[in-house]
Amino acid sequence: MSFDRDGNHERAGAAEAGMQLNGAPAGPLVPGGPADFASTPAQKTAAAGVIETELQPNTKKAATHADVATEAAAKGFEDWETAAGLKKLADTWDHQVHALMGRLAGERAALHGASGLFVRNDTGLGNQFLVSPSKLNGL
Repeated sequence: MSFDRDGNHERAGAAEAGMQLNGAPAGPLVPGGPADFASTPAQKTAAAGVIETELQPNTKKAATHADVATEAAAKGFEDWETAAGLKKLADTWDHQVHALMGRLAGERAALHGASGLFVRNDTGLGNQFLVSPSKLNGL
């Protein structure tokens, strides 16, 4: 067993990074992994906020910048086959950006809705136990 410069076992670093010593991903049922998959509603809201305030606007800004630069390059090669290649490249890029923006929007919506789904599911299951008691009661 080896130690880092602070005298801590290096195994702890692998577990904290979410990996077992053998390189397999750690998980709730794997030694060294987190105890559960839980995240708080605040963490979900924060992640959705990052998508909304950083990822989506920055992706759109980068896409616009690339479009402007590609259009300028295509104009410089107007009478060449290169212009047609750049146009095709720009169209492909735009389709990929559109797909990414859709996925980001979907992930943001899922994060916003996840907490409510879990609460409704837990409440529903709790109500089922109240309405139909176990047949083992009274044994």
